[in-house]
Amino acid sequence: MKVNYKEKNNEDIITPTEGNTSKKKSFRENLKDKRDEKIFTSALNLAYKRVKKDPQKGMLEVVNVFDQFMMPSSKEENSAKAGLERVRNELKDENSKWVSFGSDIVNGIDENIVKTSVKNVGYNAAYKGNTLRNKLQKEYNCNIPWTILFDPTSACNLKCTGCWAAEYGHKNNLTYEEMASIVRQGNELGTYFFILTGGEPLVRKDDVIKLAKEFNDSAFHVFTNGTLIDEEFCKEVKEAGNISFALSIEGTEESTDFRRGDGVFKKVMKAMDLMKENKLLYGASICYTSKNYEYVTDDEFIKMLVDHGCRLAWYFHYMPVGKGADTSLLLDPDQREYVYHKVREIRSAAYPQNIFTIDFQNDGEFINGCIAGGKNYFHINSLGDMEPCVFIHYSDSNIREKTIKECLMSPLFMGFHDNQPFNKNLLKPCPMLENPGRLTKIVNDSGAKNTDMIEPESAEELQEKTTPYAMNWNKKANELWKASREKAESFNK
Repeated sequence: MKVNYKEKNNEDIITPTEGNTSKKKSFRENLKDKRDEKIFTSALNLAYKRVKKDPQKGMLEVVNVFDQFMMPSSKEENSAKAGLERVRNELKDENSKWVSFGSDIVNGIDENIVKTSVKNVGYNAAYKGNTLRNKLQKEYNCNIPWTILFDPTSACNLKCTGCWAAEYGHKNNLTYEEMASIVRQGNELGTYFFILTGGEPLVRKDDVIKLAKEFNDSAFHVFTNGTLIDEEFCKEVKEAGNISFALSIEGTEESTDFRRGDGVFKKVMKAMDLMKENKLLYGASICYTSKNYEYVTDDEFIKMLVDHGCRLAWYFHYMPVGKGADTSLLLDPDQREYVYHKVREIRSAAYPQNIFTIDFQNDGEFINGCIAGGKNYFHINSLGDMEPCVFIHYSDSNIREKTIKECLMSPLFMGFHDNQPFNKNLLKPCPMLENPGRLTKIVNDSGAKNTDMIEPESAEELQEKTTPYAMNWNKKANELWKASREKAESFNK
């Protein structure tokens, strides 16, 4: 389906009120936004109907709609264009899992959620937002993020072993006005995707719903333990249309309950089944360690997630954050290599289960290494401290004292901006885990303070814990990176 959104230009028949040239330009830009949004929505609605009738053709039309609205237009300037081309090639095979995946989404997820989510992510974030972010990054010479993570509260109804938030305490909260300000400021910078972490965000579920409804042009993704989800909440989520979820799970019932508490696994399964019945969009959040890495990537485990309605799985490498962190949970090189290959197998078109997987530590080559420090995201804790990463608890700025733009231009965040990527080998993306000394220097040069609310940890202390891991991973990372580059070169020939 070809949509030429440049054909119609009504700027000559609708004139702004008298004013200066800049106001006229603003008016024209706003007019174009409204026109483009209308065309995108119409094209998407048509593609949605066609996916219902013919999944393969309909999915190809969805790709075409996204392709037209990606800016800038060249593959050299926008890596997403190349990604869309690969997706298009995959969809040419009617037996591809991605054809049935698209059909599952359209038929298994509430129509309002599908259309609203795709519009907010596809148009507002990827098209309109990306254009503005690119402009502002050049203007301010700093990172402007794709997404912003923030903690509505430090409170949680669980106390999970190894959770960075478990030690935050339960007394700290962002007010609703502060959360709304984060979203509003994000929109002004071109950010339309927001991730809620904690603590347990759904301790504040009334405010989560209120926020989603007030900012209905933004997408909200909630990381939750799942134990507070009920029927009434599911109905409100469907009405809002712009909320999705990632439910934390550790693998087996035994391993989940060991870390999260007795009976939690069954509560998570019950929540998933309730969300599936209500046709919500959700997936799993999985922290892999030296103890569970095989099971959480096992085919039976993946099938269980899909059977319970999960459409995606976020894989997070265990991070030894906090003074009491158990370094024995860090993976050895062979264990990490196993996860590297297995997650890619699960994500492949040949894999029988319809689920999309991301492994942030091992997928660095697809996102140019570290995505923290505002490059693609940053984190705001429940005290308002702006941190480069959800796992890096250092800050030199607070949103209660500065605007988000000012925080992004602070010494700590500029340290990330000026040093990314931290390694030419993008399988060593993190300045904390795989590149000893890089985070320590940035923290010390910026004068950033540790934000741990219980027992502060110096950058040197954190470096001491991660250095042995980095040294062990180095050889394996170089081998995998060389093989990956050779494969990429062969593919591009």
